[in-house]
Amino acid sequence: MKERRIEELLERLDAGDTLIVSELSRLGRSLGEIIQIVDSLSKKQIRFIAVKQGLTVNGEGDIQTKVMVTMFGLFAEIERDLPSERTKMGLENAKAKGEKLGRPAGRSGKHKLDGKEGVIKELLSFGVAKAAIARKFKVFRTCPVDFILKRKICPT
Repeated sequence: MKERRIEELLERLDAGDTLIVSELSRLGRSLGEIIQIVDSLSKKQIRFIAVKQGLTVNGEGDIQTKVMVTMFGLFAEIERDLPSERTKMGLENAKAKGEKLGRPAGRSGKHKLDGKEGVIKELLSFGVAKAAIARKFKVFRTCPVDFILKRKICPT
């Protein structure tokens, strides 16, 4: 709550003020935290509105309000956790099927320096710097370095 400055916000609110949030899950990270915050708002007689849920708490701590906040808070927590659970399950299923996870390795496809391997090899054998080779072929400085590594070009 400190990082998100919720405590600071709650301290600034006075009786009769209204706190409006887009959805209940924005108020707290867990059901317990949401209930605690809404309870403290009720005790301070602060009106609370969660737009997405259509929930309005008029600063009264009655049992009906507590039940509604608990239900909506639980739904918000479940809604927040579902995508994470689905992703984890999907990754586990893919792993079980033997699929390779992660970003695919780069391919050694077409390169701007293709066909110039012999010249580059010769320049390297004379001790020409890779930056100078880049200038000669009008490419970025990193281009020859990448090309030499991927094509395993060694000076003769």
